[in-house]
Amino acid sequence: MQTEPAPQPAPQIDYHAAIALMQWQIEMGVDEAMLDAPLNRYDLPESLAPQPAGGAGGAVRAASGTALAGASSGASSGGAAAPGAMPLPQGPDPVALATAAAAAAPDLAALAEAQRGFDLCDLKKGARSFVFAEGLAGARVMILGEAPGRDEDIEGRPFVGPAGQLLDRMLAAIGLSRHAPAPESAVYIANVLPWRPPGNRDPNPDEIAMMLPFVARHVALADPDLIVLMGNTPCAAALGQRGVLRLRGHWATAFGKPALPMTHPAYLLRQPLAKRDAWADLLALRARLDGQ
Repeated sequence: MQTEPAPQPAPQIDYHAAIALMQWQIEMGVDEAMLDAPLNRYDLPESLAPQPAGGAGGAVRAASGTALAGASSGASSGGAAAPGAMPLPQGPDPVALATAAAAAAPDLAALAEAQRGFDLCDLKKGARSFVFAEGLAGARVMILGEAPGRDEDIEGRPFVGPAGQLLDRMLAAIGLSRHAPAPESAVYIANVLPWRPPGNRDPNPDEIAMMLPFVARHVALADPDLIVLMGNTPCAAALGQRGVLRLRGHWATAFGKPALPMTHPAYLLRQPLAKRDAWADLLALRARLDGQ
């Protein structure tokens, strides 16, 4: 007579293994809990279909998902589409819709509402907050960053946390502040993307292209004298170039304004030796503001 084997106890992991697993999850982008309890998506009923999003944005996505280029190409050639050919989705161009929405905004408040309501950027689905701008609109200096990080997504403000604190100290060293009431000593701060990418990854070109019309309109309405492009993403969006370590320190033109590429404060926290170059860039910015 055979007996069933005794159940084996669950494997135990020690403290160091648990910490290593947590660090691996953070590197993969799992850095905060989105629900009060874990959800096993493999347990969901197979018949459960995703609900269409409401509003005009949902209708646009539905139309985009159902239009197929393969059918029209097959009909025009008088035969069926080639076997294995991948049909191309057709529908409204997100960049064209963003351009129209941005151009219709008469002021910054209307621009913020138009961008907040733009539903074609998937980053919006996973972000907690819409991060638009902070500081004095009309300030002589506009700082254009990359995208919100974890701290910015929680607070709904650009450049907070350790990187934001370092930025505030950098600005104070040349007599500028995001809280100053006068345009001569104030700065206006915004990002290329208003929603946080998962795991703080770099924005992809499609995301930058969708947000670029809003950024261009943002600069036009804020109307600064100078723009500081902090990081690779602003340089890619405004100059069409990446490689901020090569571009930094050299004045360029972005959105019709003089622009100075600079390294992001988050990079300076990881590479303290780069603060010397950042200080030289700050002095160049101060000299340009003083007309030198």
